[in-house]
Amino acid sequence: MNKAQMELFVKIAESGSFTRAGQELNMTQPAVSRAISTLEAELDVTLLIRDRRGISLTEIGKRILVIFRDILKGYDLVDQEIAAEKGLEKGLISVGAFPAAAAYFIPPIIGAITRKYPGLDFRLHEGSIAEIKEWLENGVIDVGILIPPFDGFKTYPLFTEKLYAVLPDNHPLAAKPVVRAKELADETMLICRSGYEPPVVDLFRRADADLSAKYIIGNYHTGLNMVKEGLACAVMSRLSLLAPPEGVAIRELDPPATRDIVLAVSPAGSASLAVRLFLDTATGMFSEAGNEPVGTTGVQ
Repeated sequence: MNKAQMELFVKIAESGSFTRAGQELNMTQPAVSRAISTLEAELDVTLLIRDRRGISLTEIGKRILVIFRDILKGYDLVDQEIAAEKGLEKGLISVGAFPAAAAYFIPPIIGAITRKYPGLDFRLHEGSIAEIKEWLENGVIDVGILIPPFDGFKTYPLFTEKLYAVLPDNHPLAAKPVVRAKELADETMLICRSGYEPPVVDLFRRADADLSAKYIIGNYHTGLNMVKEGLACAVMSRLSLLAPPEGVAIRELDPPATRDIVLAVSPAGSASLAVRLFLDTATGMFSEAGNEPVGTTGVQ
């Protein structure tokens, strides 16, 4: 068993294809098949199931995949330490983020790092909060951008953003500069799921108000358009409201409410030099920016 076999197995597992994995590693398909057969013979277990439906991992294959990823990260740690000793920062950083966070945080962070350290490479994975947590647990990503709950990951504060009342611009409450949570208790409400709802639920709890959501949606774009059409009111975070559509009014809340966003890494093992550089850069750029008001579009 060697590094090349481990890299190949991980590539196959991630791409779901012998052909694509071979192309990425400049190997022919027969060579890929021989290498995997040799690996399975050496380990004396079946790692992959190949049938007409495609490729899937066996249960032992799933466990071995996590271990191989950790071993390959160990190789990368060695390379980074040697490069750092020579004054040359290098490495690959895999980052996971939900779409709003990816759009807002990732480009300036990567831009700031690559201007100073062009030898660092990045791989971005966009997904739901649940997917990011799974990727962290399985070693697919080195660092993830998360919102509560954090499920035992080691976290670093990144951003605290305000929550706002979001209303159709012709709604009676839109005439007020500040909307009380109790006033929303009697309105038709929508709420975003997938980890966005805990701070909204907490807001209504603190205000001793009932939250009865008629619509449960998967992303804030849909929610904003539903508010625009007059179908519901909502409570949304600052990152969701950077470019609201016309016809939507955004108002301060009473009591005020916020949502924490953190950088998270797996509690197993230590972060590489490249990951620590990413963490330091990101927290330095954004830790003080979260409570700035949203833009003027839609705000009166």
